[in-house]
Amino acid sequence: MSTERDLIKDAYSMENAWGISTAIDIHGCNPDKIQDEATIKQFIYELCDFIKMKRYGDCIVVRFGEGDMIGYSAVQLIETSLISAHFVDVTSAGYIDIFSCKYYRPEDAVTFCKDFFEANDAKYNYILRV
Repeated sequence: MSTERDLIKDAYSMENAWGISTAIDIHGCNPDKIQDEATIKQFIYELCDFIKMKRYGDCIVVRFGEGDMIGYSAVQLIETSLISAHFVDVTSAGYIDIFSCKYYRPEDAVTFCKDFFEANDAKYNYILRV
């Protein structure tokens, strides 16, 4: 049985891709989770474990912005590239980007992010970096 998951991995192999980049948008998140530095750091660490990426150094989490743009941002270097995340308090939204030259399943990462932040919905796009 062929699934989208199989098609992405097949394309990754056939195109001899350098890496895969996934942009994940989650909406209607639990405000208590996206507005807590420790929870965001925990999310990054658990996401790395879940998609089997080795962290390089500590996760950086910073709160900044003005007006409707206030929220936390996080950056985590991984041995195969990086993960970044941005959260917006006023809209309870999160924007997560994962780039790695080691293959991971975009759909699994999306599901993990949505579930972790108890989001109402999630959308994503991925591109193969060749």
